Amino acid sequence: MFLQERLQAAIHVLEVGFGVRIIRWLAIILVPAAMMVLYDTRAYHNFNSPEAMDAAQVARNISAGRGFTTECIRPFSIYLVQKHNRETRPAEFLSTNITDAAQVNTAHPDLANAPLYPVALAGLMKAWTPQWKVEKRKPFWSEGGMFRRYQPEFCIAIFNQLLLFGVVALTFLLARKLFDGTTAWLAAGLTLGLDVLWKFSVSGLSTMLLMVIFLGLAWCLVKAEEGGRNAQPNVRGLFLLALLAGLLTGLGMLTRYSFGWLIVPVVIFLTNFGGARRTGLGVVATLAFALTVLPWVIRNEAVSGTLFGTAGYAVAEGTFTFPGARLMQSLNPDLTSAYWIVPYERKLLDNLGFILHGDIFHLGEGWLAALFFAGLLLSLRDTGARRLRYFVLMSLGVLIFVEALGRTQLAFITPEFNSENLLVLVTPFVVIFGAAFFLTMLNQIDVPALEARLGMIVVLAALIWQPLVFTIISKVPTIAYPPYYPPDVQRIAGWMEPDELMMSDIPWAVAWYGDHQCAWTTINSQYEFFLLNDHIKPVSGLYLSLETVDAKFFSECLQGGVDNWKRFTWQILSPQQRNPLDELGKITLTTPRATDFPTSFPLRYSPQETIISGLFITDRQRW
Repeated sequence: MFLQERLQAAIHVLEVGFGVRIIRWLAIILVPAAMMVLYDTRAYHNFNSPEAMDAAQVARNISAGRGFTTECIRPFSIYLVQKHNRETRPAEFLSTNITDAAQVNTAHPDLANAPLYPVALAGLMKAWTPQWKVEKRKPFWSEGGMFRRYQPEFCIAIFNQLLLFGVVALTFLLARKLFDGTTAWLAAGLTLGLDVLWKFSVSGLSTMLLMVIFLGLAWCLVKAEEGGRNAQPNVRGLFLLALLAGLLTGLGMLTRYSFGWLIVPVVIFLTNFGGARRTGLGVVATLAFALTVLPWVIRNEAVSGTLFGTAGYAVAEGTFTFPGARLMQSLNPDLTSAYWIVPYERKLLDNLGFILHGDIFHLGEGWLAALFFAGLLLSLRDTGARRLRYFVLMSLGVLIFVEALGRTQLAFITPEFNSENLLVLVTPFVVIFGAAFFLTMLNQIDVPALEARLGMIVVLAALIWQPLVFTIISKVPTIAYPPYYPPDVQRIAGWMEPDELMMSDIPWAVAWYGDHQCAWTTINSQYEFFLLNDHIKPVSGLYLSLETVDAKFFSECLQGGVDNWKRFTWQILSPQQRNPLDELGKITLTTPRATDFPTSFPLRYSPQETIISGLFITDRQRW
């Protein structure tokens, strides 16, 4: 009898008592954890974004005590550093043959990355030191003696997936604050099932960190607006929230420079909805934002003479004066065209059309974007929700404009998953307002049966989760090949001496996987290459991936210019075809020999062993 009473008491606790909360929290923890395990075993893939590898190798330098330096060297970065050093210290840098004005013989300062994300990754690397060498024998990291996963990238993916869970939690809290518990649970569940967010979480990009900052910023604005409506507002609390909003916007800018433009809608929101002290709140937010980013701006000015390094010229990249990556690959660019208005107008209009007719409708897997934009016609009862929607729309407009002007060649290398995809940052807000609109419409439909209402919610969830389910079922290849094959990159970098300079069309991969200094290929294989090789630092090895080796024969090799790298590669691999137009169709690829290379080119040796990911040539036999 005593045992039966205790059993009934235990069942009562599980059904209506403290046990309900235990079961709920276990479900909240175990469901995302199970999804992470399933995703990482079925759909994980290595980095394929240049920005991810670039930020990761900077993070490794920071964790190793080398400061904000980079081994991925853009020729344009050499130009900026060299120009600045010669202007500020002319007596010290009289000749590039004697002194290192470009700072490539020592650690080269990083001018491409905002600092916060590399610092966060550096902290991760300190706490969890990964195995830097490619693993070909241990299970999970390899399969059948073949490389599959790179451990440092997997560690970064776990870190970003934890941030994804933070995004889900913040989405739940914000939705509950603005609407109700039902909307909050639906919004959190839909956010957790978004395939695009899971793909960003394993991409190695700073998107998840920036999304957490954005949601934190929105929470501060909601609380400030709520406090401003009180009859007797807490003035100190309001100014603290404004200070925190400016700080978070500054941290967002230090994560991705383009995020800094959101200070405009932040200030507009505070000065319109901050209550009686709204002007002061806007001033405090602006000052907090400026003071947050000022130290890093001063650092950039000190090392390069620019406020944002090479990233500050993103608006000029992709214009008809600097097509593709021409600006970043230039050692001596003509920047006079950067002061023209016409190139930027053309770039803005072209990219705006692309965004407004495509990207904007992909938010929230498409379905939630439709609900979100339809919900704009709905009058919200809650004042806080209505005013936050104004902020979201202002932010969306700013991000569309900034993304259109800031789009570079990186958006073409990895079209969807790149750091220039700013619209994805609005996804949690699209989910919140889309879920609220869906439930509002559902409440207005005369569906008395609870099962029918739940069925409609399940249908919406199935539509949103469907891409993620199919991604997991299809089992994505883990290797981002072509062009990246880490074992080859590490083997090639291992042939080089520590102080030697390499050049590659994928320098971010050489810097990340090979931990070796590597310059991006110059805009041509003759004048600019020899300008770097003869006057700045000798190039001891050239690694050209399949991005260059697999070029189109007629349009890229023959018509792409006499000194472009794709034509250079074709001439090396097919040296007998000196007059290709006479004997089209008779091309045979041969193993490069020292006699196959142009007589003036300093690199004349290629290994006999197999390199499946491209072509490597160097100044001497190293294998």
